[in-house]
Amino acid sequence: MKFGETFTEYLQTNEERFMEKCCYVEYKRLKKVLKSCRRCKAIKDFSDDNNGEEGALSQFSQYDSCPLCDQKFFSELMKEASDIAGCFSSRVRRLLQFHFNSGLPKYFTFLRQCFVSPQQATAQECRMLIEYVMMNAVAMRKILKKYDKVHGTANGRKFKSKMRSEHMEILQSPWLIELGAFYMHFNESNGGNCDGLRNPFSFDLSDTQPMMTLTLPDSVKLEYSLTCAICLELVFNPYALGCGHLFCKSCACSAASVMIFQGPKSANQESKCPICREAGVYTNAVHMMELDMLLKKDCKEYWKERMAAERAEMVKQSKIYWEQQTKYMVGY
Repeated sequence: MKFGETFTEYLQTNEERFMEKCCYVEYKRLKKVLKSCRRCKAIKDFSDDNNGEEGALSQFSQYDSCPLCDQKFFSELMKEASDIAGCFSSRVRRLLQFHFNSGLPKYFTFLRQCFVSPQQATAQECRMLIEYVMMNAVAMRKILKKYDKVHGTANGRKFKSKMRSEHMEILQSPWLIELGAFYMHFNESNGGNCDGLRNPFSFDLSDTQPMMTLTLPDSVKLEYSLTCAICLELVFNPYALGCGHLFCKSCACSAASVMIFQGPKSANQESKCPICREAGVYTNAVHMMELDMLLKKDCKEYWKERMAAERAEMVKQSKIYWEQQTKYMVGY
């Protein structure tokens, strides 16, 4: 079965339960945009006349953009990518909020779900979010690849780079790492596969390069480093900055010249990411609580050592901070 048919079947299956509240890649319609473009058709006819020779096709197109396609294609795809990233992050936040809730908030959430078993509801939401990410990511990659193939250009790859720089690439979202950690934790605590879904996530925390791996439906594997770029160790109490880069909380605070107890979000707007040097990324920092719980469970000794070291440093910084505040208020 071709991907277009698989994607259409996926949308129809999940339309009532999930997709009516979420955005998705208009894969079928974007393919029609490419087919309806006269210039694209001329390139295809030219290629067919020359027996599909790549040299003839590249000579005809010379990596030119197609204004007729670009006006509809990239503007619509950018909006869809932004909506998908926003929808995904909000749904994951809500899922994790339910997981961390206790007492009365969890009871009201249970009532809103019409008395569905919390484990069953969580498993279903988790499965749909994983499928949502993977199917839309593959659809995005395939439609951009098709654009480049039709036009003989590299604009599709450039557009993908632009999405990453503007933090619209769903596969680069820190919420995906959080969802992966949550899935592993939930799966292990319930002693089986989450709602029968094949586990697309895997964590390797024993290697010198700790990684999270996500396997997409077309067998493409994506690796996410869990090494802090500052201390060069497995991240502890991790935070993901607005640019997506992952750091230990203490390392991120040190880089932003703020104290640990203040947190990365208290950093100055002009503070830059230590890796990509983008400014203003500390304000939207995400506390990776699910990842921290997974590390606490799987790397107990390491986690205890780092916790003791961070607490000692926090006490030291707090003492210095309040001494400075006292001198400022008293005057000596």
